[in-house]
Amino acid sequence: MTTRTGKRKRWLVGVSLLCALAVVTAAVVLIRQYQQEWRTTSFSVQEGWRASQVYEEADKALSVPEGTTKKAAERAARTGELKLPAAAKGNPEGYFYPAVYTVRPKTTPTSLLKSMSKRARERHAAAGARDYDTLTVASVIQAEANTPEDMAKVSRVIQNRLKRDMPLQMDSTINYALGRSTLRTSHADTRLNSPYNTYRHKGLPPSPINNPGPEAIKAAQHPAPGDWLYFVTVKPGDTRFTDDYAQHEKWVEEFNKEQAKGTS
Repeated sequence: MTTRTGKRKRWLVGVSLLCALAVVTAAVVLIRQYQQEWRTTSFSVQEGWRASQVYEEADKALSVPEGTTKKAAERAARTGELKLPAAAKGNPEGYFYPAVYTVRPKTTPTSLLKSMSKRARERHAAAGARDYDTLTVASVIQAEANTPEDMAKVSRVIQNRLKRDMPLQMDSTINYALGRSTLRTSHADTRLNSPYNTYRHKGLPPSPINNPGPEAIKAAQHPAPGDWLYFVTVKPGDTRFTDDYAQHEKWVEEFNKEQAKGTS
């Protein structure tokens, strides 16, 4: 025979079990939410990446439709959220500092871009590279050289040419205008109608052509001593500098032969 007391005990046990189960379930849900919110991945901006490359890779890292980050950058530049200098005229090229950034589920294209721009301002200031021209020179150096030693020499070539009122004639600026990366620049390329064509236009290009790293920025500030006006990378690891045009032409011929080997 079941007593009321027995029924009540079983009822209390059942309620207690249900409450315990509810608490455990709620705890599991909260833990999963916490894990989701704090789950992180990394997004790396490589030295020398152009803004277009940053946008493309950020879209992938954030799992957003292609072109989303570019639109966010344009909007953030207009609204002043990127805090670009007046000299940039709304162009964020050069202000996405090469580094590793943390991406969380709540990270948006705009928040990621603001992190990169903030890092750039901080690092540029720490390096004493607040001047826009310094950043532009550093970007050309980044595109033209691979080692700190060669970067300092390329920096000197740029300064020597500017002082002599010579066009820089940097292939990297034409590549930027054409949205490509190549070792060969044709005669037709040098006639390109673009302010980034430093064969046709004297002085610096109107903006940085990529996002330079610390070594390139350092080289822009501290050129190596020398009279060089010309340089050519004959083959990987073999960049040659001279102030003699005839010697430079001989090395260019050697470069062309090396390139022909690779295509034969």
